[in-house]
Amino acid sequence: MDLRRLRHFLTVADTLHFGRAAERLGMTQPPLSQSIMALERDLSADLFVRSKRSVTLTPFGRAWLEHVRPAVQSIAALSDIAQRLRAGTTGRLSLAFVSTADYNVLPRLVERYSASFADVELELIEATSDIQIEALLEGRINAGILISAPSALPAALAYRPLVTEPLVAAVPEPWIDEGRLTLIDGMLRSDDWMAQPLIIFPARVSPDFHELVMGFYRSRGYQPFIRQEAIQMQTIISLVSAGLGMALVPASLQHLIRTGVRYVHIANGTPDLETGLAWRKSDDAPTLTNLIEISSRIGRRGANDAA
Repeated sequence: MDLRRLRHFLTVADTLHFGRAAERLGMTQPPLSQSIMALERDLSADLFVRSKRSVTLTPFGRAWLEHVRPAVQSIAALSDIAQRLRAGTTGRLSLAFVSTADYNVLPRLVERYSASFADVELELIEATSDIQIEALLEGRINAGILISAPSALPAALAYRPLVTEPLVAAVPEPWIDEGRLTLIDGMLRSDDWMAQPLIIFPARVSPDFHELVMGFYRSRGYQPFIRQEAIQMQTIISLVSAGLGMALVPASLQHLIRTGVRYVHIANGTPDLETGLAWRKSDDAPTLTNLIEISSRIGRRGANDAA
């Protein structure tokens, strides 16, 4: 249907005067009258009752007007919507994240992105690093906050570091109270704790995190006794609370308070865990471009800045 004729109909309906409507539209009256008659022929129905003294809407015209006005307004808004889509100020963004990111960089990144692009539909999906990489390659998500060495990522993915933080020990509190673990100045200073059962991410889920922990044990001359594996950080902490073992976790996880769990720093240094943002190099979605830009302004701050 001719959009121009619909606008002519709206103007005549608003003014109920062909002369004033033509003036408002910047045209002469005869072409406007012809346009309305052509529209009526297309509809096989009269829109107006015309007399020498007045113009009124027919019952059909009044009923149809209720549908035409919002339709024309929606069409008029399409240009603005297209501009906003190109700018990434509206649309959709799918962002996955590992469970550890919920305690460091995720809240800050989401807060800043949502504040800048409130009209973007932001889908947040918790997923392990291996699942994220698969979803990125298949185009099911736009970006992922994951734990992976850049060199281990597929060539189709780009990567930007977000936060680097040391590991701390999450230990069952009774172990300390009962003397099973000895703290000196509130820290684990000897390596005796490395003989205790360990709860850890499985290598298939987060190979870089797994190897970071295993390599740390090997560097101290220990082979850890892995009591249990779990793919969610909250589950690992629950297992620590149950006394099944201890775990090495990112320092920001100290924000996760759980009865029966104590977070303890390790003397002589622990390896740093890096969390970063990955995305498909071929994904040119403006919403993603804006997320990458905001992530660059967050910087690689540690756990103390993560809240």
